Amino acid sequence: MEFSAKQIAELIQGSVEGNENATVNSFAKIEEGKEGAISFLANSKYTHYIYETKSSVVLVDEGLKLEKEVACTLIRVKNAYEAVAKLLQLYESMKPKLKGISSLAFIDETATVGKDCYIGPFVAIGPGAKIGDGCVLHPHVTIGARASVSDNTEIYSNAVIYHDCKVGKNCILHAGCVIGADGFGFAPTADGYDKIPQIGIVTIEDNVEIGANTCIDRSTMGSTYVRKGVKLDNLVQIAHNTDIGANTVMSSQVGVAGSTKVGEWCMFGGQVGISGHITIGNKVMLGAQSGVPGSIKDNQQLIGSPPMEMKPFFRSQAIFRRLPEMYKELAALRKEIEEIKSKK
Repeated sequence: MEFSAKQIAELIQGSVEGNENATVNSFAKIEEGKEGAISFLANSKYTHYIYETKSSVVLVDEGLKLEKEVACTLIRVKNAYEAVAKLLQLYESMKPKLKGISSLAFIDETATVGKDCYIGPFVAIGPGAKIGDGCVLHPHVTIGARASVSDNTEIYSNAVIYHDCKVGKNCILHAGCVIGADGFGFAPTADGYDKIPQIGIVTIEDNVEIGANTCIDRSTMGSTYVRKGVKLDNLVQIAHNTDIGANTVMSSQVGVAGSTKVGEWCMFGGQVGISGHITIGNKVMLGAQSGVPGSIKDNQQLIGSPPMEMKPFFRSQAIFRRLPEMYKELAALRKEIEEIKSKK
């Protein structure tokens, strides 16, 4: 489909600067722009590309000041990044939705599947499982016994929902993620380790997105919770009996140990590690590779292991890099002091 700059500006409440009849039919990064594409500029590091891009239309912030003329048509908006996200969502919603049940899928006779669903080849849906309306299950998805998936949720290939677990509405579960594997529970004995049965479940609330190969373990008893609006990147590990608060986001390789409560609107960078049996407050931001051994109060911005406030951390890192030099200076001073003492 093709849209003019004027039509796009009306959709995102922007103003056109240039040819309002310029048309686009695809998206492109600003540095890889081509005729007929729309790009966006939201990071000042890429500003120089706007003078050479071949894209027909570029979304920019209202306050962007240009040093010279540009060949493309501009659409100025309050926030270019938010505007392009809105356009991409619109583009995605216009794609035809898959429907129908493959003859190669297995659906237990006691399972129920809602209307307007797509069930791909080699999908397996176990006894008593419930699939809501408008769900999309790509090939090789496994839904365990008595598990439930609510309306308009999409699950990609090779994802597994274990028995009795619950997935809410409008969720996206990417390839290979595992919901409801046993929590890591073992009791040490003289002969080794006795497995502690994990008889709980996992509850995924509405509007959650879970990345590829991410694992969320079932609880020992009760439920592990991932609350509404949570976004988890690829390769994230959520242990048993945790409770991840609403609208929290976690980057790749974050690990949260068991029985930890994470608050709402938190943001964790890549490879953050959270100890078990602690509480992380609301709106806590943790920089990449932070290691958290204890509880954290609300509204903290921390980094490091153990984590500290941003400014002291970076000052400490600057000193750390100078430690070899400082050690030599200290050794030289010690030697001078010893020489002075020996002359007395």
